[in-house]
Amino acid sequence: MKNSIAQRIADFLKEHPPFDGLTREECYELATQIEVVYLAKQKCLFLQDDQTHQSFYVVHQGLMDLHVKKDDNDQLIDVCDDGDVIGLRPFFAGQNYAMSATAKTDTLLYAIPFEAFNNYLKHSNIANFLMKSFASNQRQPNAQDRKGVLLSHNLIADQNDTSQERSQMDFFQKIDHTPDPFCVIDSAIIREVAEYMTELNISSVIIVDNELPIGIVTDKDLRKHVVTGKTKVHQPIKDIMSSPVLCIKRSTSVAQAQLMMLQYHIGHLCITADGTNKSRVIGILSEHDIVTAQANNPAALQKAIKRAGNIEELSQVRSHLGQMLESYLSQDLPITHCLSLTNALHDSIYKVCADLCLRGMSSPPPCNFAWLNLGSQARNEQLLLTDQDHALVYEDVADYEHKKVKTYFLELGKRLSDALARIGFEHCPANMMASNPAYCLSLNEWKEKFRQWIKSPTEKSVMLCSIFFDFQLIYGDKKLHEELSRSVFDLLNGDQTFFAYLASDALKNPPPLSFFKQFVVEDDGEHKDEFDLKARAIMPLVDAARVLALSNNIAGANQTVARFKQLVIKEPQNAELYKSCVKSFYDLLRFRSKSGFAQNDTGRFVELDTLSKRDKSELKYAFKPIKSLQTNLKTRFRLTYFQ
Repeated sequence: MKNSIAQRIADFLKEHPPFDGLTREECYELATQIEVVYLAKQKCLFLQDDQTHQSFYVVHQGLMDLHVKKDDNDQLIDVCDDGDVIGLRPFFAGQNYAMSATAKTDTLLYAIPFEAFNNYLKHSNIANFLMKSFASNQRQPNAQDRKGVLLSHNLIADQNDTSQERSQMDFFQKIDHTPDPFCVIDSAIIREVAEYMTELNISSVIIVDNELPIGIVTDKDLRKHVVTGKTKVHQPIKDIMSSPVLCIKRSTSVAQAQLMMLQYHIGHLCITADGTNKSRVIGILSEHDIVTAQANNPAALQKAIKRAGNIEELSQVRSHLGQMLESYLSQDLPITHCLSLTNALHDSIYKVCADLCLRGMSSPPPCNFAWLNLGSQARNEQLLLTDQDHALVYEDVADYEHKKVKTYFLELGKRLSDALARIGFEHCPANMMASNPAYCLSLNEWKEKFRQWIKSPTEKSVMLCSIFFDFQLIYGDKKLHEELSRSVFDLLNGDQTFFAYLASDALKNPPPLSFFKQFVVEDDGEHKDEFDLKARAIMPLVDAARVLALSNNIAGANQTVARFKQLVIKEPQNAELYKSCVKSFYDLLRFRSKSGFAQNDTGRFVELDTLSKRDKSELKYAFKPIKSLQTNLKTRFRLTYFQ
């Protein structure tokens, strides 16, 4: 006779996905291994960052709140009710819980052991449910409404992004696999294969027949069959191989690979040209590769930053961030997400870097200060590792204290500059860093410097303004940053003469294409005959957006795209031009970033001979708005002497 309690549980499960795809007998068998859990109101099931339980949960009766702690505040993410699944995803992600679960009312839950659930992963409907859940970031991915939509567990991406796009960032990145794995024919002798594995320090070997994979042997197989004495070392390797070998394509994602390993209880996947055992072997993927990929996701990197105890650990995180970004860009994930993610992680790196440097000082700061980012990092437009641009502003102090205070902050500035260099951000060749006495100043000194730059412009001061006008608070006193910003905008108010100087500086580089639509390359120097993507294509957009935004008194937006979007509203007559500038800017930034990763440099200079016809065509299309934009500047600021 069947257990009546298990039968009621099975009947309930059968009504809800993913269990609705199981037979009633399978539901009953699963139900016999389920534990009923009662939680009183406000009782916690698990906390954010807790280790994953051995079971996941299905709500039978009641309500469960899912919430995260962010900036010391609890943020409600979702409310789960009857039939909702809780705590399944962290198991497959191999991570701790990304949020807390608390009973909103008295609640009954069914705790389903992962070990028992594994037996049903072979069902296509179960696998599809999990894959859809990973892709859409929903507890019930088949639901037609928004019920069950969860925030991406990295909690870094822009809150305006869709949950599906954020989920792709975390779970559908490609995995770096081991290329050209060690392959042997099936008649190879076990002892010889084992000796080669030891010599090469590898844990697996692919068995091939006419270059096609027919099996795999791992360290585990050697221990199981040879070390135990069940198989002799002089026997052929085919006697201990696992066959057939499971094959996948190179483009397989973290989630897909992880699910396949769970379904088939294996630790390696063979990568072939077409994803089947009918094509040649090009790589192998192990559980270790999966773990490494998960260690490079945004949530893991953010945690690693917060836990960093020294600069070397921050350097390692920045290296992993670069690997992750390269993977994202290779999959053509939205550049907006890549920027948002990078800027959030860079911001965290800078803040921890500042904390570490302050700990190394002999005493606390003598007064309030603000560390400011400049250039592309201040505009949140930095994907690649480039050189540093930053400054420091501190409170005004009495004259007799000033020298001592400045000495302190110059030492801090040097520590910051050197620390960033160790992380991977090279020292600025022009010395635009907080370690430079010219850029480590009191609030009044900065106000006076900006006043001189704006009211008595020179070629050099206008060039400096194009860098310093985009300053952004990294660390320290927000009020100092705000006061300096107000002062600059007050100085700029209605100063058409200065805007004309700033516009002329924005026109210092001609359009990137010649009269005959050919790329304008460098005439001489180290990069002779190469195309300067930054100076001739990206900076014209950046500089034009800045002067147009400032002349329109647009405050609070120092990002190039944000400026163009504000200009669309301010100047509807030019809306189409500014919208095309946004698209071009993103396209150029993506192209530069991909080139930089491919060439292991900043991606600034491009050798035209290496570009395909399609690449050249896409670049030329991205250049189209630049000429119209520069014509706009010439007309608006009456710069008719420019050709």
